[in-house]
Amino acid sequence: MYSKTLIIDTRKELSTKYRKILEDNSNKVEIIKDIPIALKFIQTNEPDLIIISDSINEDLCAFCERLRVLTYNMRPIIVAMSKSAESSDRIAVLQSGADDFISEPVNSDEFKIRIQAHIRREFETNLDTKTKLPSIKYCKKAIKRMLAEEKPWACLHTGIENFYSYKEAYTELASDRLLQTFGAIIASSLDKDDYLGMLTDRDFLIITKPDKVEKIASFITYAFETVKNKFYSEQDLQRGYMMIRGDEFTEKRCEFIYSVTGGITNETKPFVSEDEVIHELRQAYNLARQKGISSYLIERPQIVGKDSVVNREYNNKVIIIERDNALALLLKTALELRGYAAQQCDTAEEIANINPALVILDVSDNKDLSELSICSKIKMKNSKIKIITTSIYHSKEQILNSGADVYLPKPYTIDSLTNWAEVAIKEYNE
Repeated sequence: MYSKTLIIDTRKELSTKYRKILEDNSNKVEIIKDIPIALKFIQTNEPDLIIISDSINEDLCAFCERLRVLTYNMRPIIVAMSKSAESSDRIAVLQSGADDFISEPVNSDEFKIRIQAHIRREFETNLDTKTKLPSIKYCKKAIKRMLAEEKPWACLHTGIENFYSYKEAYTELASDRLLQTFGAIIASSLDKDDYLGMLTDRDFLIITKPDKVEKIASFITYAFETVKNKFYSEQDLQRGYMMIRGDEFTEKRCEFIYSVTGGITNETKPFVSEDEVIHELRQAYNLARQKGISSYLIERPQIVGKDSVVNREYNNKVIIIERDNALALLLKTALELRGYAAQQCDTAEEIANINPALVILDVSDNKDLSELSICSKIKMKNSKIKIITTSIYHSKEQILNSGADVYLPKPYTIDSLTNWAEVAIKEYNE
């Protein structure tokens, strides 16, 4: 992303000279003489650096104080310029909120280097530590500038689903490499005019042109599918899922990672704020994620309609299949105390009619674990339903291969089970 510098100066020749010194491909410079117009520009464009000359019709110290209050959330660099070389003047201006004081006349080379140093330091402090890409602060700033330009644009929100499960299963070092590879895939699909930043520690923002958005999203999806299997062990590839160890002997089945990309353009509707853009991007991302595989969705004018997205109700229903009636009652009571709607059932057909978020299934009656067949029946009815399987037999891979999401060996504590239930229900409703 290019930097933006604002010069507030009533002098035409000197301000033009400063712009020629500072402006290049990485730094756009605006000159504004009128203070009300300058303040409006600061609000809509959030410049990275503001140069204020003492030629303005306000006291320099008072204006620096005013500007610092106005830009409290943005925190731009403020550089004051004055013909005065008095140390008392410099001190007063710096105490009023300026980050630097430059006496005129200036040395062009020193002036340029000092300004570049300020911008570089500001930019580097807002980079993601793993990908070295701009953080959410700069992403919002980039969106705000995009809206201010009033030109055709497109935004993409792209990320890796099941990333945190992968991180837990394969360590932080492996997840860092995965994230860096994904970032490199995205960067290779962009050109110098596009913007790339981080919305979260696993989600990327792309700003581009509407005619390129489909091509970029398609490339990211295809390229990630091509390389993702290199990040798994042979054992997991043969098994078809990842396994995460919980407390003691508990094992959790986790699906493989996949990429999701949601996109919007200002062809669909006008946008007025960066928060609105990010919200719409998240909506498009969530729609694309429903497929459960690497995919993308770009909102176009023809698919946008009033009330086209229906908010899904939070599902807190839990089914308990436990032959020990005393334990079943205890589980039901513990889950209800946590706010879940729990009840006992026996067959997959009953479960399908209730459509719960979670099934807690005990398979301790037969050593051959024949009762596990109900897992596949449940998943056939609704693959989103989470299943926690408990057993006195420690055949964890057989249990997880049947379709169970978590293997919890008996004996277990009620707290342990309810904690796993909370995780499972949250995942179901994401």
